[in-house]
Amino acid sequence: MTKRLLSKVLLTVFLIIFSLNLNAQRKKKKKNSKEVTQTKPKSKPDKNAIKPYAKVVTKKHKTDEGLFKVHSKDQQFLFEIPNSLLNREMLMVTRIAKTANGIGFGGGKQNTQVLRWQKKQKKILLKVVSYNVVADTLLPVHKAVVNSNFEPILYSFPIKAFSKDSTATVIDVSSLFNSDVKAIGFPQNKRKQYKISKMDKNRSYIERISSYPKNIEVRNVKTYISSAAPSNRSVGAVSMELSNSMILLPKTPMKRRYFDQRVGWFARSQTDYGLDAQKSKSVKYLDRWRLEVKDEDLEKFKKGELVEPKKQIVYYIDNATPKEWRKYIKQGIEDWQVAFEAAGFKNAIIAKDAPTKEEDPEWSPEDVRYSVVRYLASPIPNANGPHVSDPRSGEILESDINWYHNVMSLLHNWFFIQTAAINPDARSNKFKEEVMGRLIRFVSSHEVGHTIGLPHNMGSSVAYPVDSLRSASFTKKNGTAPSIMDYARFNYVAQPEDKGVALMPNIGPYDKYAISWGYRPIFNTTAKEEKETLNKWILDKAGNPIYRFGHQQVRNVIDPSSQTEDLGDDAIKASKYGIKNLQRILPRLEEWTTKDGETYDELKTMYGQLLGQFNRYMGHVSSNIGGVYENYKAAGQNGAVYTHVDKNHQKNAVRFVNDELFKTPTWLLNKTIFSKTEFSGSEERIRSLQVRTLNRILKTGRLARMIENETLNGASAYTLLSMMTDLRKGVWSELYNNKAIDTYRRNLQRAHLDRLNFLLNKAKSQKGSNNGGYFKQTAVNINQSDIKPVVRGELKRLKRDIKRGLTTTKNTLNRYHLQDAIDRIDSILDPK
Repeated sequence: MTKRLLSKVLLTVFLIIFSLNLNAQRKKKKKNSKEVTQTKPKSKPDKNAIKPYAKVVTKKHKTDEGLFKVHSKDQQFLFEIPNSLLNREMLMVTRIAKTANGIGFGGGKQNTQVLRWQKKQKKILLKVVSYNVVADTLLPVHKAVVNSNFEPILYSFPIKAFSKDSTATVIDVSSLFNSDVKAIGFPQNKRKQYKISKMDKNRSYIERISSYPKNIEVRNVKTYISSAAPSNRSVGAVSMELSNSMILLPKTPMKRRYFDQRVGWFARSQTDYGLDAQKSKSVKYLDRWRLEVKDEDLEKFKKGELVEPKKQIVYYIDNATPKEWRKYIKQGIEDWQVAFEAAGFKNAIIAKDAPTKEEDPEWSPEDVRYSVVRYLASPIPNANGPHVSDPRSGEILESDINWYHNVMSLLHNWFFIQTAAINPDARSNKFKEEVMGRLIRFVSSHEVGHTIGLPHNMGSSVAYPVDSLRSASFTKKNGTAPSIMDYARFNYVAQPEDKGVALMPNIGPYDKYAISWGYRPIFNTTAKEEKETLNKWILDKAGNPIYRFGHQQVRNVIDPSSQTEDLGDDAIKASKYGIKNLQRILPRLEEWTTKDGETYDELKTMYGQLLGQFNRYMGHVSSNIGGVYENYKAAGQNGAVYTHVDKNHQKNAVRFVNDELFKTPTWLLNKTIFSKTEFSGSEERIRSLQVRTLNRILKTGRLARMIENETLNGASAYTLLSMMTDLRKGVWSELYNNKAIDTYRRNLQRAHLDRLNFLLNKAKSQKGSNNGGYFKQTAVNINQSDIKPVVRGELKRLKRDIKRGLTTTKNTLNRYHLQDAIDRIDSILDPK
């Protein structure tokens, strides 16, 4: 082989080997590349990534158009929030829509707060806005208020998508309403009461979310684990349906009208740091509808002509309301037209039937544009008139009156017991339709009064002299009280010979005055500048009891002229008339409540109602003892705001209670009724009646006010010592007139000792309070006041009198009773 040929062979072999090696490397590279590709982890999709609209809002979603578009599928609910509504303020009202037995009744408002939807990067934040602390934006202090009032975030939502035209943002709100968000759930105080530990998600769900032009209504069922459920305890939980209404607030708040305690009004308060005062100060302003004069009617209004407002107050009558009662409820609503006429408006408030589904398939009572009288099939004997208002201005946005079927039972019982003595129409278990209709109209008017801004005026009825309530001409012109907002109920004062008297109040002079004061427009002024005119309107009526406002009192009655259920300017005289009528009703109670073949259930019920009315009279009178009148005034007005009840009137009140209650009211002991309604109970019933009033008279706060009255006013005061003496001589009168002591009186005397024991050994000191006029309490330091020394002295005096009485008593049981009383006194004076 030549060298050349060998070289060619070697070159060929080299090329073949090189080629094989190169292919092997390529294959290896490819293999390695494959392995790298296979081992590299796949990237996961971002759950919170913003997706295309069609991927989020699918064809399977149902869409409800309204304030927001609400898209729903199964238990998923999406809000499509227009950009124009981001940062707008909305009011969230949480109510119990349907509730478990024992928790109360549906419709009860649990929480109200202002919310704001705000975009932050890839999230939508739901913030809580507070209007409790404010300052004018032009003032330097405004910055400090903002810094100390940072808006907390209630909830955060990842943005799911944007609308196709990018004008709205889509979020999933399911978790907000499915979770235990306490601000929109069952309130904290009720959680403690029923020992609720947590919400059970497995037994909770969203019922529905409905969208309307100005509000969104959320209904969700929530179940809470409870170890002290008020009903169905075996379940170990409380379930209820909650309503969360989110309402768009007006862009421009209504002009406020500032509150004045001399005129009764529902109001809200703020702490305003922008006022010209050297401290933080609260301001209060009225809750009221936005009633405005049309521009074209301005001159007519200024000339004194009545004009229709730009927007009327309209109430719709729920289709569930029985047809026979609708016209009476409507009349009760439109009765208020005369009050708005005093403010310069005609047809300001009207009533309409709610449209049927056929007439308007979109109409709903949950739509905030409509105020509705809702008829509820419930055993609750009540009606109420809540409203929703803008916390920035007090503007009432919507109101619903809840009318419970059994309110008719309440009306029947009141009307029967208070008027049957003079009124044949009240003497039956079932009233004629026109009679019940008139009563429904009365309650409808009262409840509507609440929805237009007026609270109870319990000081109204004392403006009328008691004997005027027996006059047909007076009562037909004036009704039985100057305000339908008092609990003046029905005319129990009138006697059978007083023919033609009115039996109930109407929209009265106080109501017209209050509505005019709150609603009459004052032009070309700021809210603060209005105050001068508002004060002048009050001063024009000052001193006239017809226009006086008396605050409702709960738990403790300090001012006896602002009581519930009373009539006239003299509780003693009115109650004597009332008792005479009860004494006329009682012998005929069986006749008026029973029919052949029926049970005696109604007889038993109405006898209980009669006792309740008698007890009210005792309360009306006994509250005068140690009472203090409250007549609101402002600087510049003459006279005191607080004055003690006249000495002789207090003394007469004790005498009345001694004569009518503590001296056994044997006329109440009707053996015929007892024999048909109970196997026992008459003795305990009388004891209970007497003890209730006895303990009311001997409350520590009342005794402390009597001590203070004597300290301030000396001989012109009815003193604690005088009252205790008058009471002792009434309760233990047999010791002083040498008469036998019956069973009822023995019970009463032992109750008297029990109460003195409480005052000496068990009563505790209490702090004073005045919670917005409703809850008043007199401060007492029980160990350092004169109460204990006076009680100790009374016990020692009583012991001497009992020992003296023992020497003359011949009745064995009476002797045992008096001996026992001495032993009890010894134990009270020396408990050890």
